[in-house]
Amino acid sequence: MDNASIQELCKQLKIAYINDVIAASDTNLKEYAYKLFSSEIEGRKRARLGKLLKDSNIPQIKTFEGYRFEEILFPSICNKERLLSLEWVSKKENVIMIGNVGTGKSHMAGAVAVEACRKGLSVQFFRVSELVETLKDKFKQGNIRRFKSILKKKDIIILDEVGYVPFDQVGAELLFNVVADCYERQSVIVTTNLEFGQWTSIFGDTKLTAALVDRLVHHANIISFPGDSNRLAEALRKK
Repeated sequence: MDNASIQELCKQLKIAYINDVIAASDTNLKEYAYKLFSSEIEGRKRARLGKLLKDSNIPQIKTFEGYRFEEILFPSICNKERLLSLEWVSKKENVIMIGNVGTGKSHMAGAVAVEACRKGLSVQFFRVSELVETLKDKFKQGNIRRFKSILKKKDIIILDEVGYVPFDQVGAELLFNVVADCYERQSVIVTTNLEFGQWTSIFGDTKLTAALVDRLVHHANIISFPGDSNRLAEALRKK
């Protein structure tokens, strides 16, 4: 086992001086040290992943194993490979997934969240109706700033199921403020069954809706799910 490999492991573990002793030792000790340090690094990665997944609030752990991409329409600036690479996160870009109910949007959002956690990124997953209720509760209790400060530390915010439940004025304004805080600072993933022109029916205020859509779309990769419900199709096949 060469000294450079062990030195790199020591660097990852942030143990500055022990490598000097190992470098002067025999081959057996070097091999043992390499296995020991490698095991420690892998253990830390597993623990880190476990914490990220737990903190993310992902309702179910989803992966891309067996996921069907055939009917999904990607924009020219973001194909399947770029989505999975998470390169867009470092550029603070958003991903908006638009399509019918049951076409795999939430599954894709959840699977992207898992991939992000595996790469050490922090994610916060919300069904948007639940987020709005949480924001309203925090606002009433007077501790919304603390809640929003936690959100600002996340690399990715996921807003799932935008369009299923309309919001009152207070809820819409609080959600807008979260999106505004994310603008060009964090990436946002949105899943929705509504075209942008229909969002006013959810947020009520035309100007607020336009401002919110403008911030989401400015640096966005818009992915279309034009198919019919996968869940319905599966249920019909079983019958």
